[in-house]
Amino acid sequence: MTPFLQHDGLVVAIPAANVDTDVLVPKQYLKRVERTGLADYLFDSWRYLDRGGAGDDPYASCAGRAPDPGFPLNQPRHAGASILVARANFGCGSSREQAVWALAQWGIRALVAPSFGEIFLNNCFANGVLPIVLEAAAVEDLITRAGVPGFRLTVDLPEQAVSDAVGGRWGFEITPFRKACLMQGADAVVLTQRHDAALARFEERHARRFPWLSTTPADAGFAPPDAQP
Repeated sequence: MTPFLQHDGLVVAIPAANVDTDVLVPKQYLKRVERTGLADYLFDSWRYLDRGGAGDDPYASCAGRAPDPGFPLNQPRHAGASILVARANFGCGSSREQAVWALAQWGIRALVAPSFGEIFLNNCFANGVLPIVLEAAAVEDLITRAGVPGFRLTVDLPEQAVSDAVGGRWGFEITPFRKACLMQGADAVVLTQRHDAALARFEERHARRFPWLSTTPADAGFAPPDAQP
């Protein structure tokens, strides 16, 4: 995943609490077998005036659907926004990782809220999206500031701070491990691959010590029924 160090981005505010993952990506799109192409369905039931995925079609086209002009992501002044601010318990509900994939594919690099759904929070870190927890009063301040067209924030992960162009600055907490993973762009796969040599040595020792565990049916003289004489 892309390393996260500093990021300056346009801010979009979704002034709602308890935004669940079915709002972020409705259930009918979870039938898709790939993890791409989900940005079109982000906030599906809020972005469009009609219900998407008619007949539970996970590949339903969004072409021709009527966007809700009142929804922030549909407003031209928020085009290209990469920092999303919301109220408490953002990403609650089911554990679907597609919710984070859709946000990332839309272009969201950081989220700011007073709290997040626990599994959603973990999924953000696993996919290179930085969830920032600030006090509710600070979040309300940012929601108000986001009402000004062109409002931007700078997120400095090494300094663990969010700032704006007029002197506002808010610090945030993050565990050292998660911080290091984001800064290195290292997900669980990358972290595991760093131990390839040690894993290979373990598998070799294990096979020598317990050879019967790695014996295949063919090694033992067995053959599938259709191969019997």
